[in-house]
Formats: sequence, C-alpha cells, structure tokens
Amino acid sequence: MKITLEEMCDELQKVNRVVVAGHVIPDGDAIGSALALAMILKSIGKDVRVMFDDNIPRNFMMMPTCEKIERPSEKIDVDALVIVDTAPDRIGKVLECVGDVPILNIDHHVSNSGENRKLFCDPHAAATAEIIFEIAIELGIKLTKDFAVCVYVGIATDTGFFQFSNTTAETLLIASDMLALGVKPNLVVEVLEQRPIEVVKGLGQSLNTLEVWHDGKAAGMFLDEDLVANLETTEGFIDEIRVIEGVDVSLLLKFMAKNVCRVSMRSKTVDVSKIAMQFGGGGHLRAAGCTLKMPFEDAKRTIMQAIDDALN
Repeated sequence: MKITLEEMCDELQKVNRVVVAGHVIPDGDAIGSALALAMILKSIGKDVRVMFDDNIPRNFMMMPTCEKIERPSEKIDVDALVIVDTAPDRIGKVLECVGDVPILNIDHHVSNSGENRKLFCDPHAAATAEIIFEIAIELGIKLTKDFAVCVYVGIATDTGFFQFSNTTAETLLIASDMLALGVKPNLVVEVLEQRPIEVVKGLGQSLNTLEVWHDGKAAGMFLDEDLVANLETTEGFIDEIRVIEGVDVSLLLKFMAKNVCRVSMRSKTVDVSKIAMQFGGGGHLRAAGCTLKMPFEDAKRTIMQAIDDALN
C-alpha cells in the first residue's frame, strides 16, 4: 500500500524497536540511506539496528556509524522492519531474522509496487537519500555532519557524482545543504574512488571480455566463473564502458553461482528498468539490474537479445 511522506513519518514515530535494512550488493545510496535513517530514529528515542545481508564495500566504511552495521544471524524481537532503497525481495536473510513484523518501505525505484507493506516511493528523487533528508525535515530533526555525510554519499553515488540525468535542481540544493553542514566533497570522492591494485588489474581483465553490438549502440562485459573467482569486486566496472562513444546501453553480466547470473545495465535513452522487469528485476530508467537463473552462456544470449529488442 502506497502512503504519503507524512503518513510514513507518522508510522516511524509509532514504533520503538526497529531494524533498518537495505539490499544485498549494497551501494552508497542503500548504505547511506540506512545509516542516515537510523540516526533520525535514534534521535527521537528509538532502538535501532542496521542490517545488511552482505559485506559492506570497504570504501563506504568512511561513513559515520558504518562499523555498527550487522549481518543477520539469530532471530530478534522488533516492532517493525524498515527497508530502504529496495523492495523486500532483495534484503536476503534479514527477513528471516526479524520474522513476521510490519514492514515500512522507503524507496525511489519506479519498479517497487508496494504490495503487502506500507510504501513511500518517490521515483522523481535521484536517490533514496533525498527522501531520508525530507523525512528529517518533516520530523524536525536537528541535522548533524554525520547525517550529512551519509546523505551526501547516497545522493552523490546514485547520480554518478551529479553527472547522470536523474540529477535535479532539488538534488543539488540538498547536496548544498549537506556541504553547509561540513561535508567535504573532495574528500568523499578521494575515498570512494580509491581502488586496490588488485581491483584495477581485475578491471583490465574484465575489459578484455568487452563486446560491442547492435551497430555500436550496446556494449557489455561478460564475467564468467573463472574470471569472477579472481575478482575482489566489480563495483564501478560498468561505468568504464558506459562512456564509449555511440553506446546507449551498457551491460555487465556476472557469474554468481551455478545457473545464477547477475545483470547490471546503464543507458542514455533506453528505459533499462523495463528490460530488468522482464526478468523479475527493476531499478531506474537509466540504471537497472536483475538476476538470470540460467547457465552463463544462456544468460548472455538472453540479455543481449533483450537489449536488442529494446534498442529496436
């Protein structure tokens, strides 16, 4: 059930013990939004735990309180589960950890339907972190530098540091407010752009799999089981091919397990969320993903064909 921002704020004030969770393969917006929301809830007297069923990329550990993020293990007793930046099907074992409790969902992905939970979704927001900022204002929370860092990282990473088409005037105004609270954008970029030498070498190996098709309008990296085994992370790899001249849709296909492959897509004009939704995924108009439960080569043919169809 979709609710208003004001109604979401009312719901957040009603609960006392809360778990805040984001999606697996966490990015800057999921982590920043979860941490910033936890700060809001703690400031109004709530007992809050932040959980991700995945490892947190080390670059994001620069965010305040990031070290307090937990992995789900044994069951815990809470009043509600608050999910940010995704629908419940992408938070892994956190659902099992909290059991059958009310779910509040805060998101900006157009593909989030809000079934069986209370959802506030603003697809016009560049990042879920923008919505978290609006919640803080609605609740009259005193904003701190720690909060500002988390919100800024969420917004900056989801907009490609304000280069993507989802960047709006409102986005820049909120970012400006975060800078006024003490965020140093140059320091944030320096930390987030750092890569261990092994990751840079892995990018080089991954670029060797590059294929361009559909008259140069599509480009993809295809990371099979052998290649993935030697990669620490693929964070940011897809951004290296989205800049190829003439390319509209860029793709990263990654082996995850036997008969399980992960798809990430970026685009300049095509609505890649529609491609992802064909396979049970979702995301933004210009950035989306899904999971294909099939062998790697079958997944490669399937997603390339889907991109061809979209470009046609």
